[in-house]
Amino acid sequence: MTKRTSAKYKLDRRMGENIWGRPKSPVNRREYGPGQHGQRRKGKLSDFGIQLRAKQKLKGYYGDLTEKQFRRIYSEAERVKGDTGENLIGLLERRLDAVVYRAKFVPTIFAARQFVNHGHVKVNGQKVNIPSYRVKEGDVIEVRDRSKQMTTLLEAVALPERDVPDYIDADHSKMTATFVRTPQLGDVPYPVMMEPNLVVEFYAKN
Repeated sequence: MTKRTSAKYKLDRRMGENIWGRPKSPVNRREYGPGQHGQRRKGKLSDFGIQLRAKQKLKGYYGDLTEKQFRRIYSEAERVKGDTGENLIGLLERRLDAVVYRAKFVPTIFAARQFVNHGHVKVNGQKVNIPSYRVKEGDVIEVRDRSKQMTTLLEAVALPERDVPDYIDADHSKMTATFVRTPQLGDVPYPVMMEPNLVVEFYAKN
């Protein structure tokens, strides 16, 4: 099991929240954190702790990105005109693996990264196997013909616990999705509260 695959089981418990809204989340069964000290009473978090936790939760949600990857995206969000927190969410949602996940082609963000890596996805008719590839408004993402009958794909489409957001126009009969527009924080269907403003505060101080 890879480090990142195992991370998804620990992340929910470390945060004490079901951050992907999955029915099988370990938080649904036990709310304490992972490890031998996980059942100890939690102390009150400092401002730094609250900001760090917000960053770790957002970073973890998108497939447990590395700090280097996440910091690079944040730096770009900071350079773009407008609210840095909103820009950060927009850039994260434009990642190809995030779009594949949102379109319900796969059951998890981790599966989306693997799905793209293995060459199952085309953007505007061209094969793209880079999960961090940034889609633009109007781009058409499709599953290549040879991959359309994969069990994972068919199971993901039928998942009842999440819907395709309105900034993505998905056609599951053709296995295509159009990225309609860059979303704002309020448009993104996070199962738990994400606080990009705290991530901005974290990086401003550290």
